[in-house]
Amino acid sequence: MALCVYNTLTRSKDPFAPLDPGHVRMYVCGPTVYDRAHIGNARPVVVFDTLYRLLKRLYPRVTYARNITDVDDKINARAQESGRSIRDITEETAAWYHDDMAALNALPPDVEPRATEHIAEMIALIAVLIEKGHAYAAEGHVLFSVSSMADYGALSRRSRDEMIAGARVEVAPYKKDPGDFVLWKPSTPDLPGWDSPWGRGRPGWHIECSAMSGKYLGISFDIHGGGQDLVFPHHENEIAQSTCAHGAGTFARYWMHNGYLMVDGEKMSKSLGNFFTVHDLLAKAPGEAIRLTLLSTHYHQPLNWTDDGLAQAKQTLDRFYAALARVEDVPPGAAAEPHLAPVLAALEDDLNTPAAIAAMHDIVTRLNKAEAADEQAALKSALLQAGELTGLLASAPEDWRRGAGVPTSGLSDAEIDGMIAARAAARASRNFAEADRLRRILADAGILLEDGAGGTGWRRG
Repeated sequence: MALCVYNTLTRSKDPFAPLDPGHVRMYVCGPTVYDRAHIGNARPVVVFDTLYRLLKRLYPRVTYARNITDVDDKINARAQESGRSIRDITEETAAWYHDDMAALNALPPDVEPRATEHIAEMIALIAVLIEKGHAYAAEGHVLFSVSSMADYGALSRRSRDEMIAGARVEVAPYKKDPGDFVLWKPSTPDLPGWDSPWGRGRPGWHIECSAMSGKYLGISFDIHGGGQDLVFPHHENEIAQSTCAHGAGTFARYWMHNGYLMVDGEKMSKSLGNFFTVHDLLAKAPGEAIRLTLLSTHYHQPLNWTDDGLAQAKQTLDRFYAALARVEDVPPGAAAEPHLAPVLAALEDDLNTPAAIAAMHDIVTRLNKAEAADEQAALKSALLQAGELTGLLASAPEDWRRGAGVPTSGLSDAEIDGMIAARAAARASRNFAEADRLRRILADAGILLEDGAGGTGWRRG
């Protein structure tokens, strides 16, 4: 089947028809780098990484842009609280973000522009909006005039009162309309700032994505993605800026948004003690298990994060890897397409990852029953290709069995193997107290031993 996606702009599942079938272009709003990424931040990364993988299979060229916001009032506040420089904070947290997302098997985007490196493009875009009568300067600020755009609010479909309430607008005497939003604002000497025609200042949040997407993907491109919380005001305001600058019908054609993330049925919050960063979760579960948990609910629906869900994802991956281990010596074969077809069909149906995972379970069931080498080879190939599409099964089966990706122990593989050899020698010399001591050390480090006729194996618990 052809790819279909749910388009927030039309409120319908639409066939995907790229502007250029030879080059699909996608923009996704990235992080504001001032702290560790939490599991809610990870959901859009995993969702749109999966879409990126699918697009790369379906089209000859894909450009995926995801920005980094490194100028923001939250960053300024963190710098003032900590006494550290803004650059130190943004460099450190951006590195954390990259590490955590890589642990979830997320591919890096093709382009990752930083806001502070594109101030000139933002100033130029603001100047166009002023020239066309869609923005005005006032007391060192530049504001977008919402009354200048007849169909402002078409994405969120909110009433004017709802939009004003939802935007948490600042009441300011220099605004012509309460709904007008900031494109440029003045900076005091202690804050980041750049020279502009309106004085030293810094950009508003919304103008950043309009300028960066335009530079790298053109004034019109295919897909714009992000979390549901960005529909208003951020994405609504991006549309306003970009279409008013470049003309009606420009900018993104498909708007895709993932649903909210809850924890045990409640909104995630530090005060409730149910706030989890990706870094926290990686200390107790492999990145692939976290990723599978995020994919187990359709991206458009709210996701309820639970420990049971994470444990179930780990068990599912144990099953998948055990099937691959059984045919480890069988090279992947041809004729995989019929077996892979249900996975592809599910993903092409608005990225239905739960159905894709169910289809992977079916492949594993048939792989476990297969006895002919050619059937095993075809099913193995289909499972590995399904893993590539979903960002799963990236480890070797033996590495997974040993707990790859779970930092439950500070012991290296070589140290563990050495202690197991020492335990075997102690047992051979009937020094059972020493053998038990070594087992306890390994158990305390999260290493589970598996004694068998062929010797002792191990895995990280």
